[in-house]
Amino acid sequence: MTPEARHRPPHLRPAYLLLVLVGGALGTGAREGISLAFPPVDGIPVAVLVINVVGAFLLGWLLDGLARRGPDGGRRRPVRLLLGTGLLGGFTTYSTLATDAARLLGDGRTTAGLTYALLTVVVGAAATFAGIALAAVTHRSREARGG
Repeated sequence: MTPEARHRPPHLRPAYLLLVLVGGALGTGAREGISLAFPPVDGIPVAVLVINVVGAFLLGWLLDGLARRGPDGGRRRPVRLLLGTGLLGGFTTYSTLATDAARLLGDGRTTAGLTYALLTVVVGAAATFAGIALAAVTHRSREARGG
């Protein structure tokens, strides 16, 4: 790598962009597969709700776990970009949540739309904190074992 390329910001490095692209394609494909396998129930996209909550948990766990291991460099950066930004970024879909909630509200299903949106955001936030807590416990356990 040339000195100029070494000082290029991460978001302009082709290798990092490729990691995000590959991860995003895999995450989006997984989301689409799950969404097709589990169609909406009474017009409510339950699969998207579960995907967003699971993705929020995994992002909390992954990002906190990586942060506890040190600065965003070395092997941690490509892992974060591939799995966090790419895979889990493509897997979760809060834009679809907004669209689905708006569709439910537009169809006059106010309670379903509001419940769907609030449930996804509140449970997603709780899942993120649970992922962070799991990463903290795992980190403390690893340190106690001397690793």
